[in-house]
Amino acid sequence: MRCDQLAENIRRSGIGEPAGEIRDDGRGGQERVGSGNASLRAESAMARMLPFTAIIEREGDCYLALCPELDVASQGATVEEARQNLTEAVSLLLESADAAEIESRLHREVFVTRLEVGVG
Repeated sequence: MRCDQLAENIRRSGIGEPAGEIRDDGRGGQERVGSGNASLRAESAMARMLPFTAIIEREGDCYLALCPELDVASQGATVEEARQNLTEAVSLLLESADAAEIESRLHREVFVTRLEVGVG
């Protein structure tokens, strides 16, 4: 999937849109009301999987993980833990950030490739 398609899927899903207005609940707390469609779109989007790139490298005694499309990073003691932590970090960003922030962070062209360099 191309990044422009990814951005469009994120916009259509409602990720990053407010799920309603926060009001005083009359008991000293707050509640979110209204805009039920945004909540339903966000729940529907969570069921759908969106592809992202994970670059994981060892640094010292841990592994660093980066999602270059969204400029999100995490770490873990193992490759799998770093991958899981990055997945959670990306998911949290998509759940909590507004659409403008996601759009500003989204890198539309990310290339991961190998190089061969002559030495000597």
